[in-house]
Formats: sequence, C-alpha cells, structure tokens
Amino acid sequence: MIRIKVDIIGAGIGGLTAGALLTKQGYQVTIFEKESYLGGRSLSFNGSDISVEDYKKLLARFRMNVAFSEPDINTIFEKNMLDGYKLDLGYHAIGGAGSNINSVFAELDDNVDFVRSKVGQIKKDGFDFPFLSCIDKVKVFPKIFRLLFAGEKTMKRLDSVSMTETVKQYGPGKMKEILEVFSRSITTVNNLDKISTGEVFRAQKNLLSGSKPVGYPVGGMHSVTKKFADYITSNGGKIHLNTTVDKILIKDGKAIGVVVGDKKYSSDFVVSNVLVQNLFSLADEKYFPKEYVKYIKSLNGTGSLCAYYSLKKIDSGLVGKTFHFIEHDVGVDGGDVVGMIDFMTSSPNSGLSPSGSFLVQSYIICTPGETRDKKTLKTLRYLLDKNLKVLIPGYKQDLNWTIYPTVWHLDGVAKTIDKDKPDITSPVENLYLVGDCVKAPGIGFNCALNSASILADMLKQK
Repeated sequence: MIRIKVDIIGAGIGGLTAGALLTKQGYQVTIFEKESYLGGRSLSFNGSDISVEDYKKLLARFRMNVAFSEPDINTIFEKNMLDGYKLDLGYHAIGGAGSNINSVFAELDDNVDFVRSKVGQIKKDGFDFPFLSCIDKVKVFPKIFRLLFAGEKTMKRLDSVSMTETVKQYGPGKMKEILEVFSRSITTVNNLDKISTGEVFRAQKNLLSGSKPVGYPVGGMHSVTKKFADYITSNGGKIHLNTTVDKILIKDGKAIGVVVGDKKYSSDFVVSNVLVQNLFSLADEKYFPKEYVKYIKSLNGTGSLCAYYSLKKIDSGLVGKTFHFIEHDVGVDGGDVVGMIDFMTSSPNSGLSPSGSFLVQSYIICTPGETRDKKTLKTLRYLLDKNLKVLIPGYKQDLNWTIYPTVWHLDGVAKTIDKDKPDITSPVENLYLVGDCVKAPGIGFNCALNSASILADMLKQK
C-alpha cells in the first residue's frame, strides 16, 4: 500500500503534535527542523550543558535576549550557577493543567505527568489563594453563566465585543477584577480595547468549574517534545534536525513538496509550523491572493518579560502554587499590566532544580515594541520583583541568581479584536499552517497543540 506523504516544516509543538497524530493515522511523516533540538519556542534546556555564548545565540534565534540578570549573566555561567537546572526559553505554565496535552497523548496510548495548581491573586499586603473563594463563585457565577456556557454562535457574535465593553457591563467588584485579570492572562494582551470577549470566554469556559487551571510538565517541556518525537520515529516517521527547508514547492496552485539544499522532497501535503509572518520566505507570495499576503505580513506577536529566580529556601505554603497580579496605570499599552508568579517549578516533583534550591518562574505581559524599550523593561522588572517580595518579603537574602529573558514572540500572533489569526487551511491547496500563530482554541502551547489536532481531524476526512 502506498502511504500518503506529509512534509512538516518545524519541530515545534504544532509540528510534533501534527506529526504524531498523522503518523497514527497512517501517513508517512517527515519533519524538517533547522535547529539541533526539538520543541521550537517550547524548549527546556539543561543549564549544565550550555555555555553563555550558546545561551545568548539560542535566545537570539527565537527573538529573545537577557534584559537583566543578578549577578551579571557572564558571572552566572563562569561560576556554573545553572548546573542542575532545567530552564525554558520563556514562561511556559500551561493553561488547562495539561488536559489538552493528555487528551492528545491518550490517542497515542501515553501520558505526561504534570505539576498542577489553582491560581491565587497577589495583593498589596498578601495574597488570596485560590483567586476565587466559594463565596466569590456563588456571587459571580449567575452573572456570567450565560457567557460561560454559550454556544459557538454566541461566541462568534462576542468576538467583535471588546473586553472594555464587557467589563463596563458587569460593573465594579470581584466580577470586574476577574474579567480584567483573566482576560489579559488568557490572551497575553494588556489592552482591554483590543481583547475579544468571545475569545476570552471560549478559552475559559471552565473558569468557575473548580478544576486546576494551570500546569507544568514534570521534567520540563522536553518531557513533552521527546514523547512526541519517540512516537513519530518508532512508528516509521522521520525527523531531520539541523535541516533547513529552503522552499515550499507549489505547482498549479498546490503544494507538492519542499526543497532542502539541493534535494527535493515530494509530498501530498505540506504543513508549516514556522511563524506565519515568515511564510513567504519559504513560499513564493505570487501563489497567494494579494490581500492574504498583506494580511499575513501585518500580524504581530505578543511579548513578555520573564524572570527565573533561584532561591535557597521557600515557604512550604507557596511550593506548587501559582499567582496572578495586576498593576494599574503602569504606562504600558492599555495602562494596566498583568503578570504571573509560578511556584509549580519550585516543587521537588518538577525535577527542574538541584537539591537544596528552588526555581520560581514568572512573567509580565507587554507588547513586542515594549520589549525593546529599556525604560519600560526596568519598570516591568521592578513589578515582578515587587510582587515576589509580597509573597517572600526576604527573598533577596536567599537569592542564588535571577535571569530576566525578554521575548517579543511569546505568542506567535496576538489574537485581538481587530486582527484575527489566520486559518489552518491556506489559500494554496494542500498547504496547511499549525502552531500558536493560527486560529485554534487557547494561546501559546495550547493553540499550537489544538491547531495540530484540528488539522489531523481535517485530513482524516481526505
């Protein structure tokens, strides 16, 4: 039997998930990855095995850099202070506590272990954990019941309603606080005028369900990407690392393969897991409608300033927990800013730090432009440290080191009220797009994962 061939460009989460699911369906899958490792931006690396030069180059390739560090980044590496740690490129707590991931792995007869947490809220003089008490749920649930459980028809209507309008409709108090914080954390956009109400409620229908809303894979992101890769290769698929695709072959309006160096690979379907803004570096734009080309080139990502804190000790009451915070009138796009401080990675079960040390990861939302503004970054750094200090007043005296990476493609494309993400199906027949740049539920990791699941369902019908 002749197997249908699929070439996938990029071994990020979207590409690996698509590869695994299509391999299961019987497709002959080949993945081409330009880097020497799996995962794309969803990457955990071993701090014991990387030099400062390689770390800086790694970040640069993913449109990142180290904005600040304590002590300076060269000293951290010279003194081998990262030995025994596993770090991500950026912040990677996963919404839904890994339920989407394990729904996919259930199809592959596998499972990923997660550290899971409810979400608390940092206040000026302490914190609430969880964010919503039982009394809060009783009070706010009737107000948004219709939205939480509305069908897709209603959600599509609400796609054109800004969160600014929705917040005004529901008035002051806890409901306003919930909408302001969670809408920003769901979309990684601070400006409520740009956030779609439909997108927020579509992604957060389980807001009041009592389930733990965030999780982090035990052993880091590598534990996820390795499982996908092992499934693909053990079932006849191929993954070529250090292999750059130079061109997507298109003939008579159809994608028919890819070019790698001086070699052509023919295929029945081509799946791109690169940033959609880079699509036309691979595919000649003459094959696409002019309006589509203009639209794709106009898309922007989301940004953030992250922080990784290594501490000698942490109050046991914080280990495994995750907290949101909101700061008002900061001077960023939208005025207010939301961030998260995550102690799931400090849990001994996470396997991310050496014995006797605790790793805390955090991030604060900003725009890609703001990630390039040193003054804004200094303000955001102050806010991250300030909120950690609320939780751990004396954290400075127990600090081993801190690294603050900034990223201007936290999410490949920002889903905003005026800029929808592109469809998985491209205007070129048999050319598909997956990843966190395309139209699929969730943001970041979940968007990439869900886009691949949707694609696998689409191709199942062919």
